[in-house]
Amino acid sequence: MNLREWGWDGDWAAAFAPHAAEGLHPARVVRQDRGAWEIQAEAGARPAEATGRFRLALESGEADLPAVGDWVAIDPRPTCDRAGIAATLPRRTCLSRQDAGRATREQVLAANVDVAFLVSALDAGRGFNLARLERSLALVRAGGAEAVVVLNKADLCDDVGGRVREAQFAAADVPVVALSATEGWGVEELRPWLAEGRTGVLLGPSGVGKSALVNALLGEARQETGPVREEDARGRHTTTRRELFRIPSGGLLIDTAGLREFQPWEADSELDAVFPEVAELATRCRFRDCRHESEPGCAVQQALGDGSLDARRFEHYLRLKREQAYQAQKRDLGAQLAEKARWKQIAQWQKEFMRHREK
Repeated sequence: MNLREWGWDGDWAAAFAPHAAEGLHPARVVRQDRGAWEIQAEAGARPAEATGRFRLALESGEADLPAVGDWVAIDPRPTCDRAGIAATLPRRTCLSRQDAGRATREQVLAANVDVAFLVSALDAGRGFNLARLERSLALVRAGGAEAVVVLNKADLCDDVGGRVREAQFAAADVPVVALSATEGWGVEELRPWLAEGRTGVLLGPSGVGKSALVNALLGEARQETGPVREEDARGRHTTTRRELFRIPSGGLLIDTAGLREFQPWEADSELDAVFPEVAELATRCRFRDCRHESEPGCAVQQALGDGSLDARRFEHYLRLKREQAYQAQKRDLGAQLAEKARWKQIAQWQKEFMRHREK
């Protein structure tokens, strides 16, 4: 198997050189499911596990474990069922969100992707949501990838043009493509973003047709698809794992499970790019530290008053700002507690070492 078919290039080879000197082999993570991995190496696909030494060297816990799209250094272990993942190469891009649980923890959705397709559905259900679109756009920008808005199930919508304009307004300067994965039209418009060697990822909630879109791009039914429930217009999770596919154009595509929450991880610096009209108005405020509340000479409040600034957009901008500030505070506290626990563990190891040494 030629690894170039999975996105390998000269820059990856240069980054891998130190691991090659240790006798390790390169591979790409193509599947991730509840702590298990499948990797694609030159010898073919096989299951893999993280070595104990690799886990001990991790600095940030789960976020540093391999994710779909990662390039890793493996010990082939020819006599074992599973290869050993010994290291992860530095990521070019990384799409992360705040874990849906209560803990302040980063969850990596996909690594080393060039373009993220933000999939919504136009079937009159809950698949089209401008606030969710803005959140997902902030997530993608923070991760360093290009974004494309995909409006699926356009065959079920009576006002496709209107929905496209709404999406264009919410996602300024981002391409918007309306299509129907089941009917097959519009899908070809996505292929230029998936040229040979490029990696894309599909992001969206359950029920928007991501699996159907994978099948349309692959030209075969590889992913299970399911109906949307009539009682609440919600889809069920037909995809429960993240998986990387090669498509006929030579590109690669990652399918992900449906996401109920799109809380970006460390995206505060990208919010001005997602809400450029707010950022531009802020430069006109009289005071540089204007909070855009009741300060005199606030250009933002003036624009809200005369209707030139969309109130919904501004409210969502403020909400995301508050969330990012709160999460940053929790991360700082979590980091302090983790560091304290680490040194406590080191002191315990040192104490045990000295006790054994005295015997």
